[in-house]
Amino acid sequence: MAADRWARAQLFFEAKDFAAAARILRGLVDEDPQPVAPRLLLARAYYHSAQLGRAEAELRAVLDRDPVEAYARLMLGRTLERQGRADDGAGQLRIAAALGADGA
Repeated sequence: MAADRWARAQLFFEAKDFAAAARILRGLVDEDPQPVAPRLLLARAYYHSAQLGRAEAELRAVLDRDPVEAYARLMLGRTLERQGRADDGAGQLRIAAALGADGA
């Protein structure tokens, strides 16, 4: 059941087992790509496990569906910075700040 897997993925994420969380979340997102929350948590799991290319792809997919998702903009900015793409990241962080994201 998807709800059980979602809860399990959140537990793994909270326990900082980002790889396990990502495996569960990947399945959930593949089954139903529309909800933003699982995809955003998947992006965060990828980010925290240094899978930055995958994190970027998931964040861009979130923003394709919801261009004003402030937290996704913030995470994309940080992801790009961490990849050594500071100029690209700064642009996303400015947008995130304009959208009211905390920490931007």
